[in-house]
Amino acid sequence: MIAITGATGQLGRLVIAALLKKVPANQIIAAVRSPEKAKDLADLGVEVRQADYSQPATLDSAFKGVEKLLLISSSEVGQREAQHNAVIAAAKRAGVKLLAYTSLLHADKSPLGLGVEHRATEKALSESGVPHVLLRNGWYTENYAASVAPALAHNAFIGAVGEGRIASAARQDYAEAAAAVLTLDNQAGKVYELAGDEAYTLAEFSAEIAKQSGKKVDYVNLPEAEFAKALIGAGLPDWLANMLADSDAGAAKGGLFDDSHTLSKLIGRPTTPAKDVIAATLKAL
Repeated sequence: MIAITGATGQLGRLVIAALLKKVPANQIIAAVRSPEKAKDLADLGVEVRQADYSQPATLDSAFKGVEKLLLISSSEVGQREAQHNAVIAAAKRAGVKLLAYTSLLHADKSPLGLGVEHRATEKALSESGVPHVLLRNGWYTENYAASVAPALAHNAFIGAVGEGRIASAARQDYAEAAAAVLTLDNQAGKVYELAGDEAYTLAEFSAEIAKQSGKKVDYVNLPEAEFAKALIGAGLPDWLANMLADSDAGAAKGGLFDDSHTLSKLIGRPTTPAKDVIAATLKAL
């Protein structure tokens, strides 16, 4: 049995869809906080079990009989270390034979603040004795595509990346990579640095939005603190605005760049170009 935590999240659903092309539905477990939100997965034949990172008792029942487990990192930044530790401990009690963890690109040396909790989780995995594989995911192109609409509205795309190059990939690409690793043999001990085949600056990203939309979109680079302030002014919660600003500052130092092409090798095709994600975003507006 293969279990996916956070299975009703954006990445989790895509991983399950990718897995369904490789293994029977009755071999897949959707481990979710709220089972009522996973009816569509149950309708596909996937087994739905409750698994709340903050309620260890649910994890023991969720992981019963699981051989391979994908731990999708918690969305609750600041609580991740404790939550992930609970999952790792439950996986050990259940005798899980392989735990795959969605970490951060070059987590061991990442300048992004997000790297702190990922490094702590990687350390906990190493000390746990649970056989594991690290999926060090780079940025989702969708993270920046989410700003296409406001960029069009204000004729400006704001950020704090400077000339830093970002090797992002579509969320679908990372999902297919996770599904591949979960269905391959001899994965314990491996570390995958996953990023897009192509890298871009945010000025180039903005130019592509302008090219496809036919509207003026200039990239406006801001100091980290000013970028965070602008995001808060746009309605983002303080913690999210500060995290995004910190991530941009980390990207300016090369934190979101990788040219190993590990991701495309793993999924057996080129990664999705940023221009394709931009096109899909514009079409949906």
